[in-house]
Amino acid sequence: MNTLIFRTVAPFLTALMVLFSIFVLLRGHNEPGGGFIGGLIAASALAIYGIAYGVQAVRRAIIVHPMSIAGAGLLLACLSGLLSAIFGVPFMTGLWVYPEIFGVEVPLATVMSFDVGVYLVGVGAITSIALALEERDHD
Repeated sequence: MNTLIFRTVAPFLTALMVLFSIFVLLRGHNEPGGGFIGGLIAASALAIYGIAYGVQAVRRAIIVHPMSIAGAGLLLACLSGLLSAIFGVPFMTGLWVYPEIFGVEVPLATVMSFDVGVYLVGVGAITSIALALEERDHD
């Protein structure tokens, strides 16, 4: 599928899908969504970009290896869970802090950092699989 129309639309569609995946990640605490489905949407966006421009274009776009992204996400998710143990509450209990940023109190939680970790694991792992399959398909 290497048509001019697809190659023209793919960058815009990819950007829109990544933006939507971040929206789904951030709304996942109050409504359906969250890190896993957001990560799948972002990985699908990268797969579409890869179909249009090839595996090397995706690797240049994401800069680091996809499994490094997954590893960083797994580390963040584990640290989010371990923070509760450090503070003497049951494992994976949500902890909140309320820093002031530009005079506005912003609630931050380990629940959100865990969700971001899951998002990164989903993006990294699924993108790695998709790129490996695409490379294999062209050999």
